[in-house]
Amino acid sequence: MKYKPGSRWKSVVCSAELVVVRPPKGDGELACGGAAVIEHDSADPAGGDVDPAFSEGVLIGKRYVDEGSGIEVLGAKPGEGSLSFDDRAMSLKDAKPLPASD
Repeated sequence: MKYKPGSRWKSVVCSAELVVVRPPKGDGELACGGAAVIEHDSADPAGGDVDPAFSEGVLIGKRYVDEGSGIEVLGAKPGEGSLSFDDRAMSLKDAKPLPASD
């Protein structure tokens, strides 16, 4: 799949929706709750259950990254499933510290 900056995706196993901020350096599969995500405009599939190994959840307005591929996504809608890229759990991106005002 082509994960272009600004493209919108949704989970098939929970209510999470995502926006790609930075695409991956190579090919791979973005997943939420252990199942591959689909394009936002796609018809809703039958669904399924969230994999217990990927059940930490997605938070709205938070960025998630995969260090191996470089992909970065933004949570546009919260959900119960957590994100992974090629079966590697994605981590919550830390905020950059503001410069000192001294």
